Amino acid sequence: MGSSRSIDIDTDFSPAALARILLERLKLSPATRFQLAYSGGLDSHVLLHALAQLQRTHGLNLGAVHVDHGLQAASRDWAQHCARICAALGIPCIIERVQVPDARADGLEAAARRARYACLARHVGAGDALLTAHHLDDQAETVLLQLLRGAGVHGLAAMPAIAPFSAGVLARPLLGFTRTALAHYARAEKLQWIEDSSNRDLRRARNLVRHQVLPLLQQRWPAAVRQLAQTARHAAEAAALLDDLAGADLGACATGAAL
Repeated sequence: MGSSRSIDIDTDFSPAALARILLERLKLSPATRFQLAYSGGLDSHVLLHALAQLQRTHGLNLGAVHVDHGLQAASRDWAQHCARICAALGIPCIIERVQVPDARADGLEAAARRARYACLARHVGAGDALLTAHHLDDQAETVLLQLLRGAGVHGLAAMPAIAPFSAGVLARPLLGFTRTALAHYARAEKLQWIEDSSNRDLRRARNLVRHQVLPLLQQRWPAAVRQLAQTARHAAEAAALLDDLAGADLGACATGAAL
């Protein structure tokens, strides 16, 4: 399955909107086994809550995986919170504890991410879909960070809406929704989520972009988040064309045809 499918930007989040994205835009079947990467934070809790409604209305085969990195004093409490929320919604929840290896090479955050995705990959079988709660603001942050790293079009394409992962796919159905839209849904549904204080640590590049750089840009350019996300879509299209061209050139080399 390709990774070129994009998600249109939407103003309001709802389970019905999520169903349209999963089943119509991303072409996933209700029979797919969905595994949600569930941290317990606002974004993944909103996705969990909406998926639970789709489980009832569309018969989704749904489970959740919470990865405890053991890096915070409250991490075991967070794991128990996630297990309780899932139990209340009738969703099977797997709690995985991982060891984060030596992070001196590229930082603790990157090492934790690698450990998390390696763990999640073990729960994605053939035909399964791992769902993450990355949203429009996350996409805009990623584009900015990639720009600052001097990335080319593949890097500026940021996060695809769907891409191969382990034996199945990784899908990000919330990429068309802003953090504000998700927070509005969470408040309306009176959800209780985990607040991780490390998300405000400005020594981390993404947190600095999120809490200082993007808000400053939005004061001058209110549509900055949407426009940065649009840049990712344009870059993804350019990257796909480059890949097609490279594939054609490789095929020509293999057959001995002139380029």
